[in-house]
Amino acid sequence: MSSSEPPINRYLWAADPASAQIPAGELVEGRYQVVAPQIWLDTQPELPPHVPHELPDQVIPYLRLFPLRLHIPEVYGLALLDEEPETAEVMLLENVPIDEEGNLYPSIVEAWHQATPVRQVYWLWQMLELWTPLSELGVASTLLVPENVRVQGWRVWLLELYADAAELQENVSLKDLGECWIDWTGAATDPVAQRLQEIGEQMRSGEVELEALATQLNRLLLEQAAQLPLRLQVSGATDTGPMRQSNEDACYPTNLDIYNRDEPPNDALLPYLTIVCDGIGGHEGGEVASDIALQTLKLQLRALLMEVTAQTQIVPPKLVIDQLTAIIRVVNNMISNQNDAQGRELRQRMGTTLVMALQLPQKIQIANGEVLGNAHELYIASVGDSRIYWITADYCQQLTVDDDVATREVRMGRSLHREALKRSDGGALTQALGTRDAELLRPTIQRFIVEEDGLLLLCSDGLCDRGWVEKSWKDYAKPVLKGKLSVEAAVNSWIDLANEKNGHDNTSVVLSCCLLSLEPPVLFDPKSVEPETEVPTSPMEWELTDASRALLYDESTAPDREAAGVGTQQGDRSTTVLGVLALLLIVVLAGYGLWRTFGSQSSQSPAPTPQESPNE
Repeated sequence: MSSSEPPINRYLWAADPASAQIPAGELVEGRYQVVAPQIWLDTQPELPPHVPHELPDQVIPYLRLFPLRLHIPEVYGLALLDEEPETAEVMLLENVPIDEEGNLYPSIVEAWHQATPVRQVYWLWQMLELWTPLSELGVASTLLVPENVRVQGWRVWLLELYADAAELQENVSLKDLGECWIDWTGAATDPVAQRLQEIGEQMRSGEVELEALATQLNRLLLEQAAQLPLRLQVSGATDTGPMRQSNEDACYPTNLDIYNRDEPPNDALLPYLTIVCDGIGGHEGGEVASDIALQTLKLQLRALLMEVTAQTQIVPPKLVIDQLTAIIRVVNNMISNQNDAQGRELRQRMGTTLVMALQLPQKIQIANGEVLGNAHELYIASVGDSRIYWITADYCQQLTVDDDVATREVRMGRSLHREALKRSDGGALTQALGTRDAELLRPTIQRFIVEEDGLLLLCSDGLCDRGWVEKSWKDYAKPVLKGKLSVEAAVNSWIDLANEKNGHDNTSVVLSCCLLSLEPPVLFDPKSVEPETEVPTSPMEWELTDASRALLYDESTAPDREAAGVGTQQGDRSTTVLGVLALLLIVVLAGYGLWRTFGSQSSQSPAPTPQESPNE
């Protein structure tokens, strides 16, 4: 596993109002060229910026909020305006809402009138989700400055963080945010204007808790999203690469899954589920760990999909996230138990990274009583350093954050990200499935709404190392979205690129094309296209080496077990069969238990309040 230097965005934001007085064209510190008020161009990005040994207090909130880097900028370094100590230091921010030409993305107020109703609600939903983490760090005031809240497509992207004034800190509340919302939503688009105004008034009154507000806003968001059509196409492949002898990756779906599937229509995972696993722990271990994860996830998520699609009430995002977390922890323990059974300890323990996307086809009843079949919810989960990207014709966004030492150092407030990446162990994983007990596992799970045409890319680090997704996405986005390049061809091309530019690792790529149009929604029809590559007819997902089979099935083949570093155990063939049956029984019971738990929690959920009546 490795961690790559983040792509360089040479445009920075000078987070000091005094810097706005510096005229355009001036060069600060001999390297930062002022191109607009508070927008600086680093003319020497190959040189490290100034970073003091002891980080200033105002830097810490940025570090703590690093997992929210989709919405929160990062600290690049500090610059000196003159020779005066400390007071002349300007904090420079990267990962800011500035485009490739050095222009700010529009503020939420500027973009409001051109936005669709679903996007307007989605922006407010994101702000409500950001309220709690920002409040906990004393920077909730950040959301109260309209010019500071910028938008790039669906995404709310903050320009900088504002500390709550010490004398006002206790008084910064949802009431203040409600005041802002009422000003913005007065120009909201029908049919959401009145309901957004009502939610804003409730916030301003201070009589409604955050959870109740979130419930109302979520219902409105799903109602609007469900009225949009959605067509999905998916393709995936995994490749050993030019330098490896075996493939420790596993992914779903592959061509075998797509073209030779035998799932009944009401039990299909396609096209809703996509998975990439990158095994660790040596050839024998990594290959087995990634395959155990893949098969167990498919089994349990099939049950979850069936339960959710049978619901007649909205399943709250928190409940879905809790269920996905529980499923991932069951998968973790499946691998961990296999490690324990074979005496694997410390670095010998096999494990796997995981990125997973589940498009949840939840039913939703809109105001006129009609029940629509898909609320466009997308849940993504990650453990390790495989990645998920959202790509449109205009931009590429990394949705996940790597679980590595560099990220840990930033989250702990000890280092800037670029500095942490320079550590010799900066790219070492801090968590993976199977290496430790599930109680210590912290998968990251997020909910998104598909409300624009785009590509959802899942990949192992064989592709994303050294920034090759960021360097290549423009070659694929428009051709695929316009139908000039098939999803399958894009997957194969990305794998070829990974083998050419990286080549040191296995590569897995799974790509979903999400299209919204006036055409009737077509969920998936594999018969409508022919495979561009030969589809294997053998069961690829169970084609393991002899050594890997020994690990998975506990076969007593002494040479393979010695090669794997595992002590020889006595046993006959009947013991092996019983071991396999026990393994499968555990998986089935775990999946069934989660399904039953999910169903009981859903049935016990409180009836909708008058504000969230299904007939609104």
